Amino acid sequence: MEPTGDPVTPLEQALHAARALVLADLVAGEVAQADVVSLVEESVVHRRWWVQQWPEGVDYVAGLVAQDVQDALLERYGRWPLCPVCDSGDPHALEVEPELGPDPHWVCHKAGVKVASLGSL
Repeated sequence: MEPTGDPVTPLEQALHAARALVLADLVAGEVAQADVVSLVEESVVHRRWWVQQWPEGVDYVAGLVAQDVQDALLERYGRWPLCPVCDSGDPHALEVEPELGPDPHWVCHKAGVKVASLGSL
């Protein structure tokens, strides 16, 4: 018997990849509790709608999900992910670059360095 499911669309592939990358970074930072994972799911739902409105934005989904989760964590818990590069001064968060573009990565603006690709913290 042949499988009858629809093939996975590029949008769903992008959303699954975004979810996996952000979850990998949350796990690496030991902050992947259930309520935090729920923030990822909320972002994925929102970004699914967003890409349905602007299909050309599919390559930007991973970075946007990371930024959504980062913003939600800041409101509820504090900065994430903390910069592992700078040893002195106030703890600060890494930022996603490009803000709207493909191949998102975490950067430290204080040190001016790329720290890791999204999903590789």
